[in-house]
Amino acid sequence: MAAPVLVDSNVLLDSATQDPKWQAWSERTLTELADSAVLVINPVIFAEVSSGFKTVEEMEDLFPPEDFRREGIPYEAAFLAGKCHVRYRRLGGARERTLPDFLIGAHAAVRGYRLLTRDGVRYLTYFPRLEVIAPD
Repeated sequence: MAAPVLVDSNVLLDSATQDPKWQAWSERTLTELADSAVLVINPVIFAEVSSGFKTVEEMEDLFPPEDFRREGIPYEAAFLAGKCHVRYRRLGGARERTLPDFLIGAHAAVRGYRLLTRDGVRYLTYFPRLEVIAPD
């Protein structure tokens, strides 16, 4: 079986919101990856996606635990995320790109997971060894 895949919130939101531009790509890619790898989400991803749901049960129905393994963020990843975020801010990064993005990238990097996202370039800037699955 291939390395697990951490699924970024933007990919899950494409499906949940039926995004006209990205839903088909996100759902097709999720289906393809689920055949060969474990799909993983963490509390940050869960929190970002939850904003579109009224209840946790609604979210669980769309993204059931048997399809998406729930996993905590390793402390080593939190440390790395903090360091990357500081670097980003020192290089003049805007406040719009907040710590959650770095926690997601660092989680995948520290665990050796692949990352499914639509923002591949952003993650590769701070996690250059990360294997990113993104649209062309």
